[in-house]
Amino acid sequence: MPRGADQRPRHEQVAAELREQILSGDLAPGAQLPSTAQLMDRFDAANATVQRALKSLKDEGFLDSRVGKGVYVRNQPPLVIDTGAYLPPDGSFSYQLLDVGIVAPPADVATALRLTDGEQAVRRRRILLHDGQPLELSASYYPSSFAEGTRLAASGKIPGGAPKILADLGMPPRAFVDRVSARPPTRDEVETLDLPVRTPVIRQLRVVLSDDDRPVEASVLVKGAHLYELQFRRLVTE
Repeated sequence: MPRGADQRPRHEQVAAELREQILSGDLAPGAQLPSTAQLMDRFDAANATVQRALKSLKDEGFLDSRVGKGVYVRNQPPLVIDTGAYLPPDGSFSYQLLDVGIVAPPADVATALRLTDGEQAVRRRRILLHDGQPLELSASYYPSSFAEGTRLAASGKIPGGAPKILADLGMPPRAFVDRVSARPPTRDEVETLDLPVRTPVIRQLRVVLSDDDRPVEASVLVKGAHLYELQFRRLVTE
């Protein structure tokens, strides 16, 4: 078999082609898909293959069936999240706090926060909801050297948010750096985010910097890749 050949089952290949057209806007929100016969001809695939592909896309929320009318692209486009925002500026989004504690952080978080060997961090775990549906798991870490004993380490939501506490501690957020990757989800992520089968996740490691580029917060944000587009904005200077 040639190197790089697509070895996925045929229905997954068909679903991938249609998914790309939906995400690119070639199949616009609300648009009706071609008939099953047309899709069979286009993809040179059997009826069962096309039906399995359509079912996958329905399970992921990309398509809706209308009895007696056909199959349509969902009316809602992907959620575009500005990476510079802590929370999308839309009242339909909300956070639910899962737990707060002092933990040994993941290795990349410890490195990002410049923690010494064995140094712990305060962790705040949350879930982002959109109209009550889970969209993102997040865990924010703060060096215990300054966070322990503050509101960052207390249960319950923080009035004004973590940026206010950091500012009150003399470490106002000045900038952040994002590292973004994609991977298969863990079992906990599948169950908590209610992910469709074989849906990958986007993992975003955000490091918040204060004065003198001091790292004061590192957050791991995990989202279902089928629902999101991340928007990065950068000013171009001469």
